[in-house]
Parts: sequence; C-alpha cells; structure tokens
Amino acid sequence: MIGPHPAGSQVGFEVRAFIPGDAAAEDPVTGSFNAGAAQWLIRSGRAPESYLAAQGTVLGRAGRVHVDAVGEDIWIGGSSVSCIEGFVLL
Repeated sequence: MIGPHPAGSQVGFEVRAFIPGDAAAEDPVTGSFNAGAAQWLIRSGRAPESYLAAQGTVLGRAGRVHVDAVGEDIWIGGSSVSCIEGFVLL
C-alpha cells in the first residue's frame, strides 16, 4: 500500500508491505518494495525523481527510505541496524 503525505511534509509517501504466509504480517521497512513502487510512482508522474518514503509507522518504527531516480536506475538508501549476524557453511 502506498499513500501520499500532505503537501509540505518532509516525507512524500507512507509505504506498507504485507507478507502472505507464515512470516510476519507486515514488513517494517523493505528496500526492494520501495524500489518497485518508485518505478511506478516516478514513471507515472505521481512522485518526483527524488523523495523520502516512510515505512513502519503503524508498527511503531520510524523507517525512512531515500529514493532517487538517476536515468533509468532507481537508487534506494537509508540507515540500517544489524539485529542478528550469522554464517552458513555449505
């Protein structure tokens, strides 16, 4: 789900990504979803080439995703926090 924030807000859009199946019902912040949404929003003229998206607000998270279109490329950025680390030996 994607909805615009009011004009003049620091954030351009509120984004929510729901996950079907056994996983958590909603992902607090998803870069890949924002990248796909940005392609549609920017190319359809609904968003400028650079904007800030909020995600996770309803879950009590203040996720912020920076979106920039450079030519045909969409760049996604923001801060992250590592919560778990692990290794797999194949």
